[in-house]
Amino acid sequence: MPLAVIPVDPGELHLPAERRDGADPGKLQRQISRYGRTLTGMPPVLVHVGSDGELILCDGVTRATRAAKLCPGSLIPAEILGNLKAPVGLLPKVKDKLP
Repeated sequence: MPLAVIPVDPGELHLPAERRDGADPGKLQRQISRYGRTLTGMPPVLVHVGSDGELILCDGVTRATRAAKLCPGSLIPAEILGNLKAPVGLLPKVKDKLP
């Protein structure tokens, strides 16, 4: 069960270490061609809260990237799954890796 569902700016979410280069370009292009700018009906991204209070994606890197790229400043829903014992603020943000 998520702890909470909150609106977030997708560009401000930190990327997980295994996806520190950002969204897969092919998957991002497929999502853009299929959904375009629409965020209606998009499932929430899943995040954890680092010990520094920053949010890190654990699912939804491509969705967050599409939203940040095509609808900058828009808010998307994020489900907070829990807290981490480590800080995540040093990892790149989605907006840092936009294509």
